[in-house]
Amino acid sequence: MTRHVDEDLRGTEFRECDLTGARLIGVVMQDAVIDGLVTNLVVNGVEVTGYVQAELDRRHPVRLLIRSEDPADLREAARQLHAAWATTIERIRRTPGIERRSVNDEWSAAQTLRHLVFVHDSWFRRCCLGSTELFTPMGIGPTVEPYRGAHGLDPSLDPALDEIVGVREAQAAELEAWLDDVTPAQLAARAPVPDDDVWPPYARGRSVRQCLGTVLNDTFEHHRFCVRDLDLIEAQDAE
Repeated sequence: MTRHVDEDLRGTEFRECDLTGARLIGVVMQDAVIDGLVTNLVVNGVEVTGYVQAELDRRHPVRLLIRSEDPADLREAARQLHAAWATTIERIRRTPGIERRSVNDEWSAAQTLRHLVFVHDSWFRRCCLGSTELFTPMGIGPTVEPYRGAHGLDPSLDPALDEIVGVREAQAAELEAWLDDVTPAQLAARAPVPDDDVWPPYARGRSVRQCLGTVLNDTFEHHRFCVRDLDLIEAQDAE
């Protein structure tokens, strides 16, 4: 374990880092931002993740639907997520070009939508349906090899917003049509992940419900990130 003792780490950014088991003792942490998969976080002797999760559920009730085992709730979650993204896309259209702008080294709105194209292809089509078809070329997936440009992805593409939205609309319709007929037994079944080395390598052994959860959670979280960054861009422009 790396130990940092009496160091000035003001302004340090940890991105895509695994801080599991990290201990921050006697630190000064003011105006800090933590965003990620956080569980069992103890602050000054108080486990705070329960409070955080409850507040997020209050702000975003769709999270409760996403965690449900009831197909009807999952259908409603997909519908609400689709509607939320449709509203945000209309917002983007009101400021042409904003979809390609980013802040704080985050993905732009266009890149975020392209990542969700990849999420649908990998975690829904591949893991829930067992598809072995090539991924949609415009999708943005992992940056690690051999997955970065594998299985049909073309990182050189730069599609227009309308093209990206058209793909996402078709994917949303496919997901919602599947959810109209899915049963609890189908959701509980082992995910039919093809036996090859295509992404995601760690999906085998999961249930269809767990893989669907990744699709819905990513759709929600990336919408949250996108709205956050659009707010920041618009605030900067207003100054």
